[in-house]
Amino acid sequence: MTLEQTVSAIRPLDEKSMTAAQNRFANIAMPLGGLGLLQDAIVQLAGILGQPVPDISRRAAVVFCADNGVVAEGVTQCGQEVTATVAENMGRGESTVCLMAKPLGMDVFPVDIGVAQPIKSEKVLQFSVRRGTANFAHEPAMTRKEAIEAVEIGIKMAEICAEKGYSLLIGGEMGIGNTTTSAAVTAALTGAEAAAVTGRGAGLSTAGLERKIAVIEAALALHKPDPNDSIDVLHKVGGLDIAGLCGLYLGAAAQRIPVVLDGVISCAAALLAVRLCPQSVHFMVAAHRSDEPASILLLDALGKRPFLTAGMHLGEGTGAAAGVALLDLALAPYREMVSFADIGMEHISRKSSCLSDR
Repeated sequence: MTLEQTVSAIRPLDEKSMTAAQNRFANIAMPLGGLGLLQDAIVQLAGILGQPVPDISRRAAVVFCADNGVVAEGVTQCGQEVTATVAENMGRGESTVCLMAKPLGMDVFPVDIGVAQPIKSEKVLQFSVRRGTANFAHEPAMTRKEAIEAVEIGIKMAEICAEKGYSLLIGGEMGIGNTTTSAAVTAALTGAEAAAVTGRGAGLSTAGLERKIAVIEAALALHKPDPNDSIDVLHKVGGLDIAGLCGLYLGAAAQRIPVVLDGVISCAAALLAVRLCPQSVHFMVAAHRSDEPASILLLDALGKRPFLTAGMHLGEGTGAAAGVALLDLALAPYREMVSFADIGMEHISRKSSCLSDR
């Protein structure tokens, strides 16, 4: 589907399934609300999938790999060649997210959406829009047409996953310089100062951080991206990986597949998607709060409370993978725990029970 068709296809959650899930939680032998945010997420999953007992056993990670021309401004610790190396590592199943995915039974689909160097791996899906973005310190990162094309590749990946029968997706990214693009996108969308949303990425020095902030400030002043137009923001100061993630989240919502958000880059893409279609936010589950400074701002803008605050900032979808593990843990008692009726306590009052006040 096109971007416009995808946005039009997104519908509200299934209220009946959500009510059934809430009733199930009210009647199983555990404290009311005892699973906290995980319990809320299970109710949300029920509404997305239309299943009172949501089945998320078929899951996949879609990892968009792309390079960013702004690295020419000295905003990173290493060069663009690292993006291709890690993407090829993913193709061999040897990157961090691949290894975390194995015990979760999760398939990983690395996507070359704009790596500067051609990828030498048949297992990396080839959907390159262009060989890296332009340097947004001097010109728009990409054309508006290229931004839409990248978003629609993300939509296509969601459609492919739906055809394969996946019932849960996580989005990941790999691209040197993408904490710079995500900070620029965040500042453009929220109006926050660049210094408030820009972090050190993969260990940038203080001098490097100051240079990174100055580059973002100058780019925003030069291009004046429109915060009410996600495509304008993407094409002026965004990245191809962020565009792909934005499309994945919209496509998953249209296909009624829940998505677990990763860190700051993932959440910047999610906010772009929500600005394009506010209804899409209901299909997103927040896994963790990244160590990058924009993370709290983005999560607040999305209205999301994450499961984890573990100081993670690796990328690739690794924080989202950790969130999937927690969802699995929470679903086990939800599916299998006995009800009060099963143990002969049909008459119990939850308000007066010792199980209600923990």
